Amino acid sequence: MRPIYVAGAWVETADPVEVRPPGAAGASLALTFQAGPEELERAVAAAVAAERPLAALAAYERADALRAVAAGLLARRDELARQLAAEAGKPLRDAAVEVERGALAFRIAGEEAERRYGEVLPLDLNAASRARTGIVRRVPVGAIVAISPFNLPLGLAVHKVAPALAVGCPVVLKPPTRTPLTMLSVAELVHETGLPPGSLSVLPTSRPLGERLVADERFKLLTFTGSPEVGWALKERAGKKKVVLELGSNAAAIVDATADLDWAAERCAYGAFKYAGQLCISVQRIFVHDAVWDGFVERLLARARALRLGDPLDPSTDVGPLIDEAAAERVEAWVAEAVEAGAQVLAGGARDGSFFEPTVLADAPPTARVSCEEVFGPVAVLFRFDDFGDALRAVNDSRFGLQAGLFTNDLAHAWRAFGELEVGGVIVNDAPTYRIDTMPFGGVKDSGLGREGIRYAMDDLTEPRLLVVVDRSEVST
Repeated sequence: MRPIYVAGAWVETADPVEVRPPGAAGASLALTFQAGPEELERAVAAAVAAERPLAALAAYERADALRAVAAGLLARRDELARQLAAEAGKPLRDAAVEVERGALAFRIAGEEAERRYGEVLPLDLNAASRARTGIVRRVPVGAIVAISPFNLPLGLAVHKVAPALAVGCPVVLKPPTRTPLTMLSVAELVHETGLPPGSLSVLPTSRPLGERLVADERFKLLTFTGSPEVGWALKERAGKKKVVLELGSNAAAIVDATADLDWAAERCAYGAFKYAGQLCISVQRIFVHDAVWDGFVERLLARARALRLGDPLDPSTDVGPLIDEAAAERVEAWVAEAVEAGAQVLAGGARDGSFFEPTVLADAPPTARVSCEEVFGPVAVLFRFDDFGDALRAVNDSRFGLQAGLFTNDLAHAWRAFGELEVGGVIVNDAPTYRIDTMPFGGVKDSGLGREGIRYAMDDLTEPRLLVVVDRSEVST
C-alpha cells in the first residue's frame, strides 16, 4: 500500500489504483491511490502558501536539502532500481543508471542553487541617467505544475522537481498513472529534508483532473514531457502561465563516409533499442553514406540480433517489454504498414505479447509512419545517401527537431551540420540519445518549447527583477 504525497502529508483516497509491471500478465506490483478534487485543492493551496517560505530559504538551505535527496537516492539505489525496473519494464542496469542520474540532477541543482548570479548594469548612458546603476536579480516565478511520462519515471520528473526546488518554486507533480511509485519514493526523501510543507506534492490523478491543474491560474508555469498532441493541447489550456514542453521526435543519425563504423553501429544500436525504443531521442532514422552502407549495415545487424529480450529484473536482459501490449501492437502495425509499402525487414520484426524484437528496416518510404512519426518502439529505419547536403535536408524533412547525431571524422561536415540541422542539439560521434544533466535539452518545431537541463530550467523558473539606484550626491537639481 503506497499513500500519495499531498501538501507534506501521506494520504490514502477512496480511489485505489493497482500498479502492474509491464509484460507480466496478472501480476500486481503495488496498490496506490488516485488523487481526487479534494486532494488537488489541498496540494495547490499548499503550494501557493509555500511560495514565500521556500523562496525565503537561504541558498545553502535549499542546496543542503537537494544534496540530502541526492545522497538518499544513492543510498537506496538498488532498492529503487528494482522498483523502477518492475513498474516501468526497464532493464535493471538501465534502471540503476536512471537512479544514479536522478541523484546527479539533485546534486547539480544544489550546486546551482548556490551560484545563482545577478548582474550590475551601468545606466549612465546619457545625461538624464547620470549617477544611476541597475541591479538585476532573478526571482522564482511561484508555484508550478509538472507532468511527467512513464518512460523515465524518475529521470524526467527530477528534471522538473530539482531545479524548481533549487530556485524556490513549489511543485505539484502529476506522475504517470502506470509508473507512479518511484517519484513517491523521491517524495519520501524530500519530506525528510524538512522543506516547507507544500514544496512538493506527488499526485497520481486522472487526465481530466490533470487538465484542471494545467488551467489553474494559481500556477505560474507548466512543465510537461510527453506526446506532441497532448503537449500542444495543454499549452492551449494553460492560459497566461509560462509553458515548457519537452515532446517527441523521430531522431536521426547520419553515418558519414569517414565514420568509425564499429563505433557508429554500436552507438546506433544502443540508441535505437535502449528501453525498447521508448525514448524521445531514440535513434529512429539512420542515414548511411553509400560508400560505407554494407559495412555499417553488417555491423548494426550483428548488434541488433545479439540483444537479449527478457525479464527486466534479470541483469542479463538488454531489451524488456514495451509499457503494454497495445503499444507493442501499434509498433507491429506500423512495421507491417511499412513492409506493405516496400520496406525490407533486415532484422527482428516479430511481436510476443508486450515484447517486440529489435527491428531494422530498409527502403521504407519517407511517408510511412515508421519514417515520419515517432515510433516509440525498438525500430530503426535505414536510408542511403551519397551527398552530405542531401542527408542534412532529409534529417530536416520532419515536423520534429529534438536532437540529431552525426558520425564523422570530417570537421567541416560537423560544423555544417551544427549550422544547418533544425534541432535543439547536434551530437557529433555519438547517438542523438546522448544526454547529461548540465546540457540544455529541448527541441524546435513539434518537439517542444523551452529547455530542460538544470541551469537552463532554472532560467525558465525565474524572472529577472530590476533595482535602479540613484546616487543623489552626483545628481544636480
